[in-house]
Amino acid sequence: MADIARLAGVSVSTVSRALTGSHLVNERTRQRVAELAQSLNYSVNVGAQNLRLKQNNTVAVVVPYGTGGGQDFSDPFFLSLLGGIAEACNQLGHEMLLTSIKPDRGDAIALPYLSGRAIGIISLGQNHHHVQLNDLAMRAVPLVVFGAKLPHDLYCTVGSDNVAGGAMATEHLLAQGARRIAFIGDADTPEPGLRYQGYLQAHQRRGLTPDPALCRKLPFVRELVEADVATMLRDGLTFDAVFAGSDISAMAAIGVLLRHGKRVPQDVAVVGYDDIVLAQLVQPALTTVRQCVHAGGTALLDALLRQVNGERPLSVVLPTTLVRRDSTR
Repeated sequence: MADIARLAGVSVSTVSRALTGSHLVNERTRQRVAELAQSLNYSVNVGAQNLRLKQNNTVAVVVPYGTGGGQDFSDPFFLSLLGGIAEACNQLGHEMLLTSIKPDRGDAIALPYLSGRAIGIISLGQNHHHVQLNDLAMRAVPLVVFGAKLPHDLYCTVGSDNVAGGAMATEHLLAQGARRIAFIGDADTPEPGLRYQGYLQAHQRRGLTPDPALCRKLPFVRELVEADVATMLRDGLTFDAVFAGSDISAMAAIGVLLRHGKRVPQDVAVVGYDDIVLAQLVQPALTTVRQCVHAGGTALLDALLRQVNGERPLSVVLPTTLVRRDSTR
């Protein structure tokens, strides 16, 4: 900036004002400064400017992930959800800062806000950070979480009706005559756990008790799902259907079944969860439970901005729908 001031024959403060479009600087000087800045490949550091002027329109999106295992940046569902958030931000004139934290760094969720880089935090999932998230809510950090509403949580959540979605998927399989339905998903974590509750409720409504061995407590990691389905087949654990807590897990299961000579859906019917774009492109096309990711993105940003404005919005539960395709009869 000092070089531009020297070449333009003005003060550094005048250059600063000119580059930010201040009307305190006449049009001729602003144009001269802009031309010099362009010739020197100079650009305004918006983050530093926001901190200095105490103005900010950046929303931080935090993805808790790690080797412990669930969805991360590469998961198509999260990519779709990020797209929904980005679209909502663009429509309202907000920037989006994307970052991630390791499973053991729940305390780092609020760093973009505490450092002044963002006006608030959208966390894509709770992982095992329930206590830290409650602490942030008690400290009045603007925060909204995409995920299940948990007992005693103090923070705002936006998420699909996981219990209803799980029951819907399982009832569909039971209605087709399946009686040994394998559930794939870590039932000890929030969202898969609620989907498993729906799985159990659907059985209970028909007076059925599922075999506990059919609950496969796995993170949504393709390699782990493939290995576990192969193990079930090798060990002779009988099952006539699979309800997987994510589409990626469902597609991984279908691949193993087909390689072992099983027909889908004739021998084993399969239902996934999320309705990612790939679900309709695989063979057979995947029956799945659809989550409204674009509506979720809009609801997440709306809840966050309402907190920034001093409101305390209620958590939002989005509806789920069953999308029937060729992986079930």
